Amino acid sequence: MVVAARRVTTLTETLADDLRTKIYAGELVPGERLPSEPELMRAYAVSRTTVRRALLQLIHEGLVQSRQGVGYHVRSVTPLVWVASRPERNTRTDISPADVWSAGVREQGREPSEDIEVTIVRPAERIAGRLGLGDGETAVVRRRGRRVDGEIMLLADSYYPERLVRGTAIAQPGDVLPGTYAVLGALGHGWVRSRDEITIRMPTRGESARLGLAEGTPVAEHVRTSWAADGTPVRVQVCVLPGDRNVVVYELDEQEAT
Repeated sequence: MVVAARRVTTLTETLADDLRTKIYAGELVPGERLPSEPELMRAYAVSRTTVRRALLQLIHEGLVQSRQGVGYHVRSVTPLVWVASRPERNTRTDISPADVWSAGVREQGREPSEDIEVTIVRPAERIAGRLGLGDGETAVVRRRGRRVDGEIMLLADSYYPERLVRGTAIAQPGDVLPGTYAVLGALGHGWVRSRDEITIRMPTRGESARLGLAEGTPVAEHVRTSWAADGTPVRVQVCVLPGDRNVVVYELDEQEAT
């Protein structure tokens, strides 16, 4: 007769399970401060090491966040829905930012804003290759920290061949109205086709710092390469989206053409 081994539950797992159950049951609500480490030690008759291991487990699961000098809290995040399949065609000049992502934010009753930095760089090979840049060629990169209701939501770096956008609003600091597509369109290089690549990974240290990520939070890296009608690559956009703050949606029309 084969006897199944009984799983041994550690004190760390017992504490983590109990706190997890209270979070899912709503006994601990989003934003609420958890009991302090000494309080948990007394309540569960465990060591500080056990408490910290249990809390770290919940942090990795995305249920709890730790703030220096403040303690542990139940995570409180309202995810943003980004319909990534919507065409990027800006027309408004009376509001900023006015791109399709910002329009989607406003549709959800929230307020978009962004921090913009514009520089000329020799991009990494993966960017240069997608843009078809030769040796020594540079790109204009527009680095944006995109915010919703003041909270940083994602990073979006857009690269353009510098020879193509030199002297245009794309190469200047600040928002571009009515949008970078309109500028490229006026140059005869508006994009007509794009390709998306999405990778799920852990953030770099720099990304974690810029986005204020809790430990253990994964990100989605969304890379969009866009081409003009003649096949020239005109833009590569790299977005880094925290997994606990964003939902990326694609809407596909799969009706057969008649």
